Amino acid sequence: MTDRIARIMEFLEASPKDNFLRHALALEYVKAEADDKARSLFEAILQDSPDYVGSYYHLARLLERNGERDAAVEWYEKGMAAARLAGDNHSYNELQAAYDDLLY
Repeated sequence: MTDRIARIMEFLEASPKDNFLRHALALEYVKAEADDKARSLFEAILQDSPDYVGSYYHLARLLERNGERDAAVEWYEKGMAAARLAGDNHSYNELQAAYDDLLY
């Protein structure tokens, strides 16, 4: 376990539902190639807070990298809908570009 993961986990003990911290931890897990842990965290964030738009992209990319194309497509689509609802055009465009790259 890296020092960063350990530090983030310490912060999460005080604020276990902090989406910023959970997202940061999931990204560290991605870097450490602990994909199952990263996926679980991204999914938990999005279950608790479907408006946490940034996690859709990273979850879909993780799934795409692991050969789960259909699941990645589904999460890109959910992310685009959430970004549109939030009025977050930057995230929408990022999700749309990744989605298009995967499908076409």
